[in-house]
Amino acid sequence: MTVETEPLPEPSESSSPAGPSSSAESSSPAGPSSSAEPSSSVEPSSSFEPFAGNNTADVIVVGAGPAGSTTAYHLAKAGLDVLLLEKTEFPREKVCGDGLTPRAVKQLVAMGIDISEEAGWLRNKGLRIIGGGVRLQLDWPDLASFPDYGLVRKRDDFDEQLARQAQKAGARLYERCNVGAPLVDDRTGRITGVRAKLGEDKREVTFHAPLVVAADGNSTRLSLAMGLHRREDRPMGVAVRTYFTSPRHEDDYLESWLELWDRRGPGEDRLLPGYGWIFGMGDGTSNVGLGVLNTSDSFKELDWREVLKAWCASMPEDWGYTPENMTGPIRGAALPMAFNRQPHYTKGLLLVGDAGGLVNPFNGEGIAYAMESGQIAADVIVQAHARATPGQRELALQRYPRVLKDTYGGYYTLGRAFVKLIGNPKVMKIAAQRGLTHPMLMKFTLKLLANLTDPTGGDAMDRLINGLSKVAPKA
Repeated sequence: MTVETEPLPEPSESSSPAGPSSSAESSSPAGPSSSAEPSSSVEPSSSFEPFAGNNTADVIVVGAGPAGSTTAYHLAKAGLDVLLLEKTEFPREKVCGDGLTPRAVKQLVAMGIDISEEAGWLRNKGLRIIGGGVRLQLDWPDLASFPDYGLVRKRDDFDEQLARQAQKAGARLYERCNVGAPLVDDRTGRITGVRAKLGEDKREVTFHAPLVVAADGNSTRLSLAMGLHRREDRPMGVAVRTYFTSPRHEDDYLESWLELWDRRGPGEDRLLPGYGWIFGMGDGTSNVGLGVLNTSDSFKELDWREVLKAWCASMPEDWGYTPENMTGPIRGAALPMAFNRQPHYTKGLLLVGDAGGLVNPFNGEGIAYAMESGQIAADVIVQAHARATPGQRELALQRYPRVLKDTYGGYYTLGRAFVKLIGNPKVMKIAAQRGLTHPMLMKFTLKLLANLTDPTGGDAMDRLINGLSKVAPKA
């Protein structure tokens, strides 16, 4: 296949008059990768002067969400030349609960992100669970493997921080770069790059690399174009949320409501298959939302935005969850769970985060697994890049799906069984009524649902959860 070399604008950099600085050289034909310091105000990509040769790299990462930016960061830190392509321009909003468990905090620390309160992060101590007439407050477990606190931060700012950190490490970030079709070698079927529309003028460009990482979310057009379709036998969730001005904005516990009632009438109130959340943002607002699973008969029949409105209307008035205090629209997003798109590596394409269905089916958490899968993918790619022959490199890359299944497969299988069980809201009601009265049982449940255990040297709960995950099929 011939390699096109039309000139491209330079990727997003800081606006220093001295121009871009460079990091250590990689073995890419594109030469040194940029290591300019990031800035919160980045000049539009289309306004940069052309710079020939910028369209070839060791690895292309499509999507600068948590999965893509984490992948790009670790690749760049290892010395590879990385193109990070983001279809929007930062800051940009994403539908999310904005609450981060200790799993995600560990990844932020590994990336060198400043997570201090002075830098705008709100810490939380644990999870408050409400259901069955009981209110139980559980601290995050004290573990050697994870910190004992979570964080809260809005996604528009959170995602940009990760992307700028990847850029600072040397990744070349293109914003407003909408990737369309993959470039495929007709002889081998391998992906060799991507086509994209860049900047305000939507100029058609091509980028080339021997490896491409799909970090383009649940819709993942890139994966679909490579023939990777969603598995219908895996659970899917939906999250809807909005923000309210509220006096509860500095709550230092994440709050989860296990009983979600539809009280809109007529007739009796109906218990729905889902859960609600209230997360204080520390900025005068609360993120209020609900998550629903497709394992119930009610999944498609209800307007979940209306359900959220009704649920908020049932809250105490002094909490402020009223229409006049709403600071933004109600928005929704899909939650692809439990490896719902496979294989995670094929013909030069690796899937990370939501593109590979890495959302935890127990609790709907996606950010931690997006970042973890990005780090795993980067480690595999770095090792493959160091191999001498194409056959050796391919052997190393084939390891990626196996590592994912070894890491999450058994746990996700347990989660799929859990999802089927609670698809019946009566089961959830009974579990809440019986379980919440037993703090030790709920401590175990918190560890299980949040996947927070020490892999070695943990307590009896850790050993039980790890044992169950180990013996469960890694499908």
